[in-house]
Amino acid sequence: MTGRRRWSTEEILDTAAELLRTSDAESFSVRKLAAALGTDSSSLYRHFRNKTELLRAVADRILLAAMDGYRPEGDWKQRVTALALRLREAFGDQPQLAAVWGRYASGGTGSRLVMEELLQALRASGLPDDEIPVRYHRIVILLAALIASEAGISTITPQEYEQGMEQFRVAVLGADPERFPALAYFARDIRPLGADRRNAFEEILAAQLADIEAQIP
Repeated sequence: MTGRRRWSTEEILDTAAELLRTSDAESFSVRKLAAALGTDSSSLYRHFRNKTELLRAVADRILLAAMDGYRPEGDWKQRVTALALRLREAFGDQPQLAAVWGRYASGGTGSRLVMEELLQALRASGLPDDEIPVRYHRIVILLAALIASEAGISTITPQEYEQGMEQFRVAVLGADPERFPALAYFARDIRPLGADRRNAFEEILAAQLADIEAQIP
């Protein structure tokens, strides 16, 4: 009698990443993953204790991919910016996993590589050591929020996008000037959330780095 196939950790993570391309973390389950692999959930719990641990491992693979071939170049701001753009691009290819990273974080090698480079760059800035952890935390929160937000928009269908644009036009251009005077005044210049996100991403990050630079003795 032939025994049930044993799946490697990498094969499990490959299949999980593929499932997460078309579903979010809420609808993803170990049972669905086991079904896709043709096995039962108990066999997967030999590799991962629970769903959260599995999701963290999948997110960490994105971080590993982002850091593959990375070499720090330029001053500290250029290094932070380059790192941020690599993360943005990596999760842009798998947008569903951006929300996973933002929610569950990661404690694997990929996460450590990102943390190390960001901390090294901040140290190179000349900031006092006691200020670096706080600044590091703020940058990571900012990047996770921006990347997850952008990735979420990229997953909507063309029909959903058009519906959203119509609702935006109604909400903004149709605003009652007596009740919403500021909105009515700026209505024709207000842009929808999904517009020009790349420039917005870089400008918001640059503003954060400028604030750090202003604190350097």
